[in-house]
Amino acid sequence: MCAFAVVTVAMGAPLSARRASVWLANGLLGAGLPAPVDTTGPRWVNRLRTAVWLVPHMLLGGVVTAVSCLAVFGAVAFPSVWLGGGERMTVFGLSLWIGEGWRGMWALLPAVGCLALAAGVTLGGAVLLRRLASVLLGHRPGERLAAAEERMNLLAQRNRLAQELHDSIGHTLTASTIQAAVAVELMDSDPAGARRALNSIEETSRAAMDDLDHVLGMLREERSSTVPRPTLADLDPLVERVRGAGAELAVEVQGDLARVPATVSREAYRVVQEGLTNALRHGGKAGIRLRTTVRGRWLELELTNPVGTRTPARQRTGGQGVQGIEDRVRLLRGTTHAGVVESDCSGGGDCSGGGGGRDMGETRWRLLVRIPLRSAS
Repeated sequence: MCAFAVVTVAMGAPLSARRASVWLANGLLGAGLPAPVDTTGPRWVNRLRTAVWLVPHMLLGGVVTAVSCLAVFGAVAFPSVWLGGGERMTVFGLSLWIGEGWRGMWALLPAVGCLALAAGVTLGGAVLLRRLASVLLGHRPGERLAAAEERMNLLAQRNRLAQELHDSIGHTLTASTIQAAVAVELMDSDPAGARRALNSIEETSRAAMDDLDHVLGMLREERSSTVPRPTLADLDPLVERVRGAGAELAVEVQGDLARVPATVSREAYRVVQEGLTNALRHGGKAGIRLRTTVRGRWLELELTNPVGTRTPARQRTGGQGVQGIEDRVRLLRGTTHAGVVESDCSGGGDCSGGGGGRDMGETRWRLLVRIPLRSAS
């Protein structure tokens, strides 16, 4: 008995034994148990619970197997003796005579009883083991909390990936639509310009496909693309694509972008991409200004564009694109201000450059984002 206890505890000690027990309980008993989760608490508790589970699992499993085998043997033996012409047989010390013909038909009754006994014992053992499995193999409070946190992290990751896909594909579709319109207009008068617009569509579409492959690979939990995610160091290609769509974009960079942590830099790139997409979609192609400033412990992004008479009210008050930017910046502990301002930039922005003084008195849409550089730590 001591040897049996030692062997049982040793078998239940590894985490793989608990995982295998959960897998068998779900597959054979339909227990519906969640997969084991590593917690920061003492692991010996779960190891002991697994060892305790193995004891009734082996004992009850052996009893069910033995009784079921005997019952099935009896279900076969009684009809076989009757069909063989009948004879005397001993069952558990009882001597029974099974006649031949209709006089021995009563042998079918114990055969059916043996089958019912085998089914009942099997079903009862499964129900009992299923209940024991939920108690001994199910999650404790600490495991349930760890599983809930893991689920929340997974949902947050998927939400972030959805935002990544929205930003990338939205920018690509907007820029490609504008470039296609430019190509149509220049097809006869300037074939070289139309060719450049089509080449730009090809490049932006290829970049979007790389982003799509990266995101889908992560959603499928497969090995994703090795293409690195863009950062503020990749602003020049983004600016060129926007300008290639026929937009007038003035860019000003103040400070050293190399000081920006990688996490902040990647998210800031997406903020700029989404802001430029909104500017192209709602504000037209003229007078777009982008200012990127690294000062002290802060990264500041300011994007302005003229507000036309046909600009949708949703864009003036902040739409889904602005909401996505606010979500990104909030995770980085930053602030976002978006709204309509006058071109004198009374809110503290710099309106110099690009259009000179021709925009005085013009109503503009302004997106101002401030992100602390320490938020990546």
